[in-house]
Amino acid sequence: MVNVKRCFNISELRKAAKKRLPSPIFHYIDGGADDEWTLRRNTDAFEQWEVVPSMLTGVTDVDLSTQLFGQDLALPFIISPTGMSRLFHHHKELGVARAASKANTYYGLSSMGSSTIEDVAAAAPGPKFFQIYIFRDRGLTRRFVERCIEAKYDALCVTVDTAVAGNRERDIVTGMTIPPSLTTRSLLNFAGKWSWLAGLRHNQDFTLANLDENIDPLKSGALSIFEYVNQQFDPSISWADIGWLREHWEGPLIIKGILSPEDARQAKALGATAIMISNHGGRQLDSAPAPIDCIPGIRDAIGTDLELVVDGGIRRGSHIVKALALGASACSIGRPYLYGLAAGGEPGVTQAISILEAETRRFMLLAGFDSVESLRSNAAIRRVGFVNKLSDA
Repeated sequence: MVNVKRCFNISELRKAAKKRLPSPIFHYIDGGADDEWTLRRNTDAFEQWEVVPSMLTGVTDVDLSTQLFGQDLALPFIISPTGMSRLFHHHKELGVARAASKANTYYGLSSMGSSTIEDVAAAAPGPKFFQIYIFRDRGLTRRFVERCIEAKYDALCVTVDTAVAGNRERDIVTGMTIPPSLTTRSLLNFAGKWSWLAGLRHNQDFTLANLDENIDPLKSGALSIFEYVNQQFDPSISWADIGWLREHWEGPLIIKGILSPEDARQAKALGATAIMISNHGGRQLDSAPAPIDCIPGIRDAIGTDLELVVDGGIRRGSHIVKALALGASACSIGRPYLYGLAAGGEPGVTQAISILEAETRRFMLLAGFDSVESLRSNAAIRRVGFVNKLSDA
């Protein structure tokens, strides 16, 4: 059993997750589309930005609290919606939601999750939002909205970058399916992963809990991720669908998958209250820009009217600080907490959150900023290699 307390950064949690998980499931977390250029670029792009610290500011403590989607949060980062958490640990979404609630930050439940809308609401009292797709069956989308209203979710997030499934070649090679299928080819990948296999005693239910009745109508058995997405998601979605969704949901509405200023303006015009700058973690369109690089243009286009959440590539607290300094309202983490979940269940998620919180706090102390607001207002951030011609540098 992994002692997650001895994992001192997200990279160590990733190594622990890799040791514990069967190969197809680890690669499902870790992989991206095509050549995985965007997957790598999402993190590498943070290296192109530097923060110039302010010295002798007298800062002795840092306030990381912020407001997002109408809620007061203790942290400037939230838990991104990710599919099928039961694959990684039997604590699944419920453990993640509890960890987020204890940290007083948002938990995002995916419509592809392995726990129901209602079970997550009952398990964790903290702020929550639900991530939704526009399905071919608009009635299914409408029912999701109604269930979120009844369960008192705080916000709704619609993902718009998945008209068709991205070409995730690792999943093709490993034969990843929902639920995982034990074939002659895959048995060796599961052999020896005793900790993961032991979790089957607690929960063997590898279903998309909110979609179970809509899965595999032809009863063909386990489906590949690609088959399911292409079978259920509507590739003809348009801005009209955002307007339709806005009519049925009165609360905060987040659009996830925006990367251009033009799309951000359109989202604002249709009543969105927030944008999640995201390329789906490099799992959809390879060669899409890194979210960190999109912040300045989008913030200039929409002003301060909409909240911006940066989703993708975050592995360090310094990444969170850079995004906030560029104009983000908050950041969203996906793989970091999934590595923690895979390594140690709910305590692993708590460790991932604690690592990023400590790193963010330390970076801000060293850089001379005592709050998220002071960072947004006063941070000197610039691209690496930039020289201010007005200075004596």
